[in-house]
Amino acid sequence: MSNFNPSRRTYLIPILSKTLDVLEMLEEQKRPMTLEEIHKRTNISKTTVFRILRTLVHRGYVSRPEDGRYRLVSRPKKLRFGFGGQSGQLPFSIAVAESLKSATSAAGIDLLILDNQYDGEIARKNADRFVEERVDLVIEFQTDRYVAPIIANTLAAAGIPLIAVDTPHPNAVYFGVDNYRAGLDAGDLLGEIALKRYKGEVDFVIGLDVFKAGSMVQSRITGAFEGIRERLDSIPQEKFIRFDGGGLRDESYELMRDFLKKNPARRILVAAHNDTGALGAIEAARELGRDQHFCIVSHDCIEEAMVEMARKGSPLVASISHEVASYGPALVQIGLSVLKGENVPPYNYVEHKVIKGPSYRANLSS
Repeated sequence: MSNFNPSRRTYLIPILSKTLDVLEMLEEQKRPMTLEEIHKRTNISKTTVFRILRTLVHRGYVSRPEDGRYRLVSRPKKLRFGFGGQSGQLPFSIAVAESLKSATSAAGIDLLILDNQYDGEIARKNADRFVEERVDLVIEFQTDRYVAPIIANTLAAAGIPLIAVDTPHPNAVYFGVDNYRAGLDAGDLLGEIALKRYKGEVDFVIGLDVFKAGSMVQSRITGAFEGIRERLDSIPQEKFIRFDGGGLRDESYELMRDFLKKNPARRILVAAHNDTGALGAIEAARELGRDQHFCIVSHDCIEEAMVEMARKGSPLVASISHEVASYGPALVQIGLSVLKGENVPPYNYVEHKVIKGPSYRANLSS
């Protein structure tokens, strides 16, 4: 005796049922079909059929060659990407992971996330784990240039393609900001403010850099220094100082605190690798009552930095947005292209934007 109860139909999902009708019909016909044919055979509205087919094509269940006819394709195993996140403690890294999770979910790709914990040795072990898990592709976000070739070789030996985020890795597709150009824009802003606020007279220019990341990442500070020089060509070379803040708050705090305690200078420009380091430097300056003695431009536009930038009289005059929400969709698109064997450029740059705070405008009007 059947236990079927008509009331159970309330638990069915109508659009899913229609999607299955389309798939089953294509399987039954075993031939390419036009949108019109599918509409007539399924008796589903043409608009709904169109949206179902577009979704099935996007997810790889149906193909639509140049002849415009839809056909069922043999479905490969579900793809699985590995993501080595820079650090679960750094806001920008967290934002990249969230963007990637959303994009892979939308594309029907499984994602294995491992935390590199801002540690090269842990990133190396995570690469071994990706090999053990047999992921189809790895997206690596780690900063240690000395570990980069080891990770790249480990994955290459296993036949796993690699996309490197922000820090280049040998034989990997690069994705991230154009560090020099982004830095150049930051330096141009600092130079503009120095001309107005300090009448072009600057005591020191400090770069809060990340030494272990290598020259391409360090070109962010190189670009900032060059942008300042283009505005102010009279600053002596010895007034340009690089500190290794590591992109970290505590290290940047200590470096700025020590520097300010030893130097009574009141006209200081600071180019920070990221907002996290900039916030550490600002914290040190405030403790010493010196936050009005410098202007700082950083990168990433993390939430805390945006709040700081909105604060009246903040030394943080601007931050360069790397448009982190675009990372996930772009990385998924690049990853799928790599796996299909398509020609992918070796360097893929995001479009950065300059976000200015109220103190930027206040400095220009002073």
